[in-house]
Amino acid sequence: MRRLEGARVSFGHGTTNARDEAAWLVLHALGLPLDALEPHLGRVLEPGDTARIEALVERRIRTRKPTAYLTHEAWLGEHRFYVDERVIVPRSFIAELLRERLQPCLPPRARIRSTLDLCTGSGCLAILLALSFQRAGVDAADLSRDALEVARRNVRDYGLESRVKLHESDLFAGLPGRRYDLIVSNPPYVREAVMRKLPAEYRREPALALAGGRDGLDLVRRIVREAPDHLEENGVLVTEVGHARERVERAFPALPLLWPQTSGGDDCVFVITREALLAARVRSRPATRAAASPRRPAARSPARASAAAAARRRRSARGSAGSR
Repeated sequence: MRRLEGARVSFGHGTTNARDEAAWLVLHALGLPLDALEPHLGRVLEPGDTARIEALVERRIRTRKPTAYLTHEAWLGEHRFYVDERVIVPRSFIAELLRERLQPCLPPRARIRSTLDLCTGSGCLAILLALSFQRAGVDAADLSRDALEVARRNVRDYGLESRVKLHESDLFAGLPGRRYDLIVSNPPYVREAVMRKLPAEYRREPALALAGGRDGLDLVRRIVREAPDHLEENGVLVTEVGHARERVERAFPALPLLWPQTSGGDDCVFVITREALLAARVRSRPATRAAASPRRPAARSPARASAAAAARRRRSARGSAGSR
């Protein structure tokens, strides 16, 4: 722990501090499960044990690779996934929500028969969808062929080849005509300015899986725009955006987004139904035509503008500029 702190390594790929990172490295080097630290604290180490631990800690410091890449394993709750540098290290607040089958975010009496994990990466959320909704089919889509190879391995490890189907697709482009009761997505959403300042550990991950454009919402905008055409009646879109609630609500002021509570707060994941997305799309059309008109629009009342801003501030209880 002292060596990790002295080397000023960065965390966030399965642990958040030096003590937990040190425990992970030691337990892996000794071939022990990650929940077995306390029972083995009195164990006397053989020279070979010490050498393996020293070597792994040294690799962590020298290479600045996340421990998940060194051990080829990442965890979401109790579920283990194979990872390497072809994919982002899994970390998702959506995984927390899936433990309760997305309740109470889904509409009453919702029937989940078809699901999509968009930007699947290692396939972790697609697998959790299959485990949470055992009667549902699951599609998993990603632009990266390398990521899909890793996802294929994880799907095979869980014995889910018959239920989880992988698709090479730029968001919905490779899924023409497909519709789903539930779409979940943890897309790239790191802002351009933040990408330039990422610690070395994060730069070890594929930039394609992180970079979200100038304000971090390039892919989120596309997902919101295109999702209604790929959702069944009463279908639901669940999207992770980091701590970006304030930016999202500024970008989509007409959308009645639900922000469920997660361990990261109520500014990380939004939920919205197909019907709400369609209603907002219809409402936006007259405004678009008016904007194209050569006539000068009437001045907006300062009082109404102030009230609207206050309403947005109330909706955004925990706006933050955090990164993925």
